[in-house]
Amino acid sequence: MNFHQRLEVVKKQHKQLIEKANRPVFSSNGIYERYENPVLTAEHAPLHWRYDLNQETNPFFMERIGINAAFNAGAIKFNNKYVVIVRVEGNDRKSFFAVAESPNGIDNFKFWEYPITLPETENPDTNVYDMRIVAHEDGWMYGLFCTERRDPNAPAGNQSAAVAACGIARTKDLVVWERLPDLISYSGQQRNVVLHPEFIKGKYALYTRPQDGFIDTGSGGGIGFGLTDSMDRAEVKEEIILDPKAYHTINEVKNGLGPAPIKTPKGWLQLAHGVRNTAAGLRYVLYVFMSDLNDPSIIIHKPAGYFIAPVGEERVGDVSNVAFSNGWIEDSDGSVFIYYASSDTRLHVAKTSIEKLIDYCVNTPEDGLRSAASVETINTLITRNKNTGDIYKSIL
Repeated sequence: MNFHQRLEVVKKQHKQLIEKANRPVFSSNGIYERYENPVLTAEHAPLHWRYDLNQETNPFFMERIGINAAFNAGAIKFNNKYVVIVRVEGNDRKSFFAVAESPNGIDNFKFWEYPITLPETENPDTNVYDMRIVAHEDGWMYGLFCTERRDPNAPAGNQSAAVAACGIARTKDLVVWERLPDLISYSGQQRNVVLHPEFIKGKYALYTRPQDGFIDTGSGGGIGFGLTDSMDRAEVKEEIILDPKAYHTINEVKNGLGPAPIKTPKGWLQLAHGVRNTAAGLRYVLYVFMSDLNDPSIIIHKPAGYFIAPVGEERVGDVSNVAFSNGWIEDSDGSVFIYYASSDTRLHVAKTSIEKLIDYCVNTPEDGLRSAASVETINTLITRNKNTGDIYKSIL
């Protein structure tokens, strides 16, 4: 094929991918519906990011800048569109942020013309990723993300040792971003920080995940909570752990909050990720809990086990067996769009409602932390179900 023939084929394939309709998949759990296609992949990246469109300088119409993945996206309703702030990773392993929008939240996601130009601090980031976008009651939209730099104390032979911190930027239009100083924390590395959307006791509230190192949590771990006077120079002097790690659970290795919580009449709905060890390596899943309306550092309901785990093809990717979310959108009709990534490769959506999430949180049994307690919980449900009479008999 010559230049123009390849151009037309690539354009056609890209258009078909972006405009492909997405359909819900029936869910037996009744809590949410997955959709059959990812909403964003590496192939959704705009052609003008990847190809030199000048025939003289690119006679074979080669891809000049490769995109490896599109995943881990913050999410917000903006200008009546469903908007995600996507972590896009190039073939060079560098991640950056880009805005994509959809008219309905489930398909036809299109990237804006340019990726986000994120200002740097005096200590430049090597890599940035996993932005949580939060519309705060102070009038700003804040993006909190992980900023990663090489560990300056690592020996020359170790080129993988890193130091992670919480980067902070704010915007009014998702185009122009003001970079603020990184979060000051006294509890180790912070690569998973979320801003609460309202003031607490007149201060900004942050959910943290303190770790001793970049990979190992050490004596840290768990979902933390702390306050700061300002976001211009955010500093959390004291943290409490509101949801600690626990032995032989879905969050035995580490856990952290996903997106900012959603306020409901019953409490703050919280979506988090938990990590456990398996013979095949780490497994990331999502779980939900609810915290107190007046004091969101207090958990009032926490269903046992995972809420979303990777299934089927979702289990395969750059980092397999991972489900991760840092974005969800509450719609005006009570619908909730949960944007979750699978295996550090692609972005999906699941749809539920505030009503269903409240029911799930309040009425699903909690973890008894022992096998015997799990059996007791099942036996209790069986005994209750026997009272339904013919319905019970019909399923035997």
